[in-house]
Amino acid sequence: MKNEQLIRRFQIERKKFDRSGIYAYTQRTLAYNSNKIEGSTLNEEQTASLFDTGMLPVSDDYYRAKDVEEMNGHFLMFNKMIDTLEEPLSEALIKAFHYELKSGVFEDRANGYAIGDYKKRPNMIGMYETALPKEVPEKMQTLLTWYHEIPVKTLAVMAEFHARYESLHPFQDGNGRTGRLILFRECLKADMIPVVIEDQYRTKYIEGLKEYRKNGETTLLQELFAAEQKKYARKISYFLGEDA
Repeated sequence: MKNEQLIRRFQIERKKFDRSGIYAYTQRTLAYNSNKIEGSTLNEEQTASLFDTGMLPVSDDYYRAKDVEEMNGHFLMFNKMIDTLEEPLSEALIKAFHYELKSGVFEDRANGYAIGDYKKRPNMIGMYETALPKEVPEKMQTLLTWYHEIPVKTLAVMAEFHARYESLHPFQDGNGRTGRLILFRECLKADMIPVVIEDQYRTKYIEGLKEYRKNGETTLLQELFAAEQKKYARKISYFLGEDA
């Protein structure tokens, strides 16, 4: 699988505002699942309508403003990712992704959360303590240095990077969504099938992250990533008309 054609399609369809190809499919699928993992109330139809038309379908349902704002932010973050594929992964770029995701979220701004910058307050993942705000810059530098020094990126490397990033939890909120976008991006750049983690496997995903925190292993994450790659490969094959 060579990702050059896939990247070209992303770039061309984005510029043409194409809502029928692999770019739109990936935008909707990644945004829906990544936000759903974090508790979004929007369903797939609502996500698609928001992306395609900028509006939500007529319904008796109530929409949570934050869910709509974060869904739109995810669309913008994905576009930022496509526009910066030539750049190496860096702290500045990761912060830029976070800014796109969160800059339009009223609740986060009202709460005084840092937008496009590392967290200013300690936070936790459930009962698990994450890196303190003062530790984040150095630990992020260490993580990126480790990552860039590995010449050949494998699925095992991607799983460890993702697990370490999520364990650091560098932002006040939006760590999972930025982390999963980075995972997609780096797979794309490493010429391997990108990973889209589906909400239906949220439990296995969370268990995989716990496994790493407990013993430094990424077996569950690698198994999940490999299974999700196969599903996305079938979509690539459908849209690009070739064996993925």
